[in-house]
Amino acid sequence: MDDLKARKFRPVYYLHGDESYYIDLICDYIAEHVLAPEERDFNQTVFFGSDVTASQVADAARRYPMMADYQVVIVKEAQNLKQTDALEKYMKNPLQSTILVICHKNGKIDGRKREYVKTIQNAGILFESSKLRERDLPSFIESYVREKHATIDQKSIQLIAESIGADLSRLTSELDKLIIALTPHSYTNDADSQHQSSPAPLAITPQLVEDHIGISKDFNGFELRDSLINRNVFKANQIINYFDKNPKTGSIYMLLPMIFNYFQNLMLAYYCPQRNSQEAVAQWLDLRSPWAAKDYMTGMRNYTAVKVMQIIGKLREIDAKTKGLDNPNTPAGDLMKELIFYILH
Repeated sequence: MDDLKARKFRPVYYLHGDESYYIDLICDYIAEHVLAPEERDFNQTVFFGSDVTASQVADAARRYPMMADYQVVIVKEAQNLKQTDALEKYMKNPLQSTILVICHKNGKIDGRKREYVKTIQNAGILFESSKLRERDLPSFIESYVREKHATIDQKSIQLIAESIGADLSRLTSELDKLIIALTPHSYTNDADSQHQSSPAPLAITPQLVEDHIGISKDFNGFELRDSLINRNVFKANQIINYFDKNPKTGSIYMLLPMIFNYFQNLMLAYYCPQRNSQEAVAQWLDLRSPWAAKDYMTGMRNYTAVKVMQIIGKLREIDAKTKGLDNPNTPAGDLMKELIFYILH
């Protein structure tokens, strides 16, 4: 992206991988910034892999630009191209005045085609867009919001990350919705702020998340996890009953992996040589910062290692039951209540 913004272009950009967000980001930037609006009619062509052959793409790429420095040829859904021989032949000697962008989504280029891969790398850029790991979502959210000149608190980050997950296209769309909703006088903690003349900082808060994405700031997976960590029986049952009455707000299929991940890491924390040190536990669990280890320090105070092992066994049992194993007709809500009761007692 830095090279593109500096107008340092390459003849070929082959964008592939399981995460469509970065592929779209790069492709859209090229489509919108290489050519001036008046140059695009004659010099920008967009194909779809299912509607075109590699030979037609190669022929288009061999044309020279008309009254412009470059022509841009974009192939979307390139994974649907049947044969690539003509493209490989073109890329062995690409035109420097053509910028060919190939968008191969939902998978990677066949690694067995080593000569093809080498040809792409020699011709330009071969970029793999990989799925973001769940543990990296909070830093992605914080960085994205900061780039938009806003701030976001940790609770809001966790609410969004756990509810939306690693679908970056949807995630950024929801974040954009929140940022657009921000106004200089919105979402302060002061109930009388609307009568004040001084603007509030542009900060995304749990209340804003609840109002514009529909994730309750009080009844959500993050709060359930927190109540389990602190063994807050009353709050945990409040949340579970809320989920039972509002199934769309907290599916057992979303909650089980989150709870399992916590107790799995808590079990690992018991094996840390210096488990009384927050910094050592953070490093042992490969967490982003010592601050992230505080939940595990609390968990080790509230649960014995034996109890944690039993909880992990119960989680696996409930997971099997949600998939119909040894469970003819117990509803998901009742299974979740059974699990929470077992964890807390």
